[in-house]
Amino acid sequence: MTAAVRCQGIVQIYKARELEVVALRDVDLVVEEGETVALLGPSGAGKSTLLWLMAGLLRPSAGRLWLHGTEVSRLPQATLDRLRAAEIGVVLQNPARNLIPYATPAQNLAFAQRRPDRRRIGELLERVGLAGVRRPAGGLSGGEQQRLAVAVALANRPRLLLADEPTSQLDLASGRAVIELIRQTAAEYGTTVVAVTHDEAVSRALGRTVTIRDGRVGAEGRRGEDLVVVGREGALQLPPEYHHLLPPGSRVRVEAIEDGVALRRVEP
Repeated sequence: MTAAVRCQGIVQIYKARELEVVALRDVDLVVEEGETVALLGPSGAGKSTLLWLMAGLLRPSAGRLWLHGTEVSRLPQATLDRLRAAEIGVVLQNPARNLIPYATPAQNLAFAQRRPDRRRIGELLERVGLAGVRRPAGGLSGGEQQRLAVAVALANRPRLLLADEPTSQLDLASGRAVIELIRQTAAEYGTTVVAVTHDEAVSRALGRTVTIRDGRVGAEGRRGEDLVVVGREGALQLPPEYHHLLPPGSRVRVEAIEDGVALRRVEP
């Protein structure tokens, strides 16, 4: 089966005045079709940058990126735009950027669909608590805009949903409704979901967690178990709770044991 997302050696460098900032460093990541993945990690770690690359809104400085078997990192812009419109739903962190401010919620959903489907529009508006709302999207509250942005991203039944903090401006009840909508969409249509989040409810609801630290994939979680990921050239990042045992500069002996390897600190 072709993976929904495949990142190989992704590097992303931003230029800030005369400085170069490395946002991502040799990221390798595979997301299979139908998986639901939460990207975790501290602010500034590179999570949103990785999501924007998957959405085709940025081009990687180095490395290769495939979506459903197509290498998008080298596609002509017009071809990439068509692929994004047909297969990808995106929820940006600022919900107003997802919306047409002078259009009503229903008009926003209709615009997002290749062929307007009134039944689908009504169903989505009902699910996000905006049925019957006639005000332009620009006049909605921040929470209403965020719920509408999620509905717009799902309007065309995308194969891949990319969401940046989809519950950040929502109260508990609205957040639960959005999470359930995303989960049900993944279950009913096989939609692959990748969401950047600091919300534990979102990360618990998705099937897998990937932690980004200092621009690298540092850990993964499956079924409640956190696993350290060995990166390129054997590099790994310890979870923060173990930093006191192996602080930076530690010398470590790697020893083979019966069911794997053990790390033992060597005193100077």
